[in-house]
Amino acid sequence: MINRSIFEDLFVLELANNHWGDVSRGVQIVKEFGTVVRYNNVRAAIKLQFRDIDTFIHKDFLDRADIRYIKKTLDTRLSREDLATLVEAVRRAGCVRMATPFDDKSVDLCVELGIEIIKVASSDVADWPLLEKIAKTHKPVIISTGGSSLKDMDDIVTFFDNRNIPVAINHCVSIYPAEDSELQMNQIDFLRNRYPGHIIGFSTHEYHDWHSSMLIAYAKGARTFERHIDIKTDDKPISSYCSTPEQVAAWFQAFHKAREMCGAPGTEKAASSQKEIDYLTTLVRGVYAKCDLPAGHVLRPDDYYLAIPLQKGQLSCRELLNDQVLAQKIAADAPLMTDSVQSLYNHDESLRRKLANRGL
Repeated sequence: MINRSIFEDLFVLELANNHWGDVSRGVQIVKEFGTVVRYNNVRAAIKLQFRDIDTFIHKDFLDRADIRYIKKTLDTRLSREDLATLVEAVRRAGCVRMATPFDDKSVDLCVELGIEIIKVASSDVADWPLLEKIAKTHKPVIISTGGSSLKDMDDIVTFFDNRNIPVAINHCVSIYPAEDSELQMNQIDFLRNRYPGHIIGFSTHEYHDWHSSMLIAYAKGARTFERHIDIKTDDKPISSYCSTPEQVAAWFQAFHKAREMCGAPGTEKAASSQKEIDYLTTLVRGVYAKCDLPAGHVLRPDDYYLAIPLQKGQLSCRELLNDQVLAQKIAADAPLMTDSVQSLYNHDESLRRKLANRGL
């Protein structure tokens, strides 16, 4: 059986390239968010992105500064030693080490640096050479489904399931930033129904608040969550889809509130609290004699009536009374107590204690 517990209630904080090729800035981001994670008592991964620049970009395009993705990739390049420093900083911060590799050599680097979870980006859900390479590591995988077809989603989930590799599936809208009206959060329901037994997550890029989508996502059953992160500095702007430590703290607090309000899993009956039971007991009607009844009398429906309050040790509308034999005489309008009848209510000690402790 595949163990997917590593994904349960896991937050993925996407560092991406917000280090801007500066390892010290990256370490500072890790430290600040590691502190927020500890203070809010959550389990989080800090995710890096790995690219082997020399093979990832064709040599004839290395000087194409007019192509945004190529320019950003080159501008944010880190050495293998720098990436190792960031991975160690994530470990020291008490967070799960996670990375998105975009090429085969980067998958090897994930293994070399002890990455615990591998992320498959939305753009790579049908990159089968890369997926085959990732599968050979046998590491748990989270996939994002932004822009993917249903066939691609089915294929990639089946691919990892057939290899007994734990896989979580994130609903993701690959729009940066995304408006609230673009979130399509009902897709969480679709993914839960389509892939039962898997952890379903929500990778989010909206930027208006850090509460609403968390409350909705958790209530719909998402159990892993992802956001891009960054810190404020004088020299670098923050992208609108990135969250600051203060905003992520609010996000974590919304998670705790959602979990508190949702309570037990929807797959089982929640246990009623004693507070709730005690309140409802005050609304239960007790059994009272309609007239004087002698000992040995066999109770019939015409012998009693029901009314509040229910008194301690008194029989109620919840107990079976017809054909019970009275153990003692009862005066009109008096309550019928457990000792009043010759039955389990009188002889079972645990039941006697239960009835003795309820009511007024």
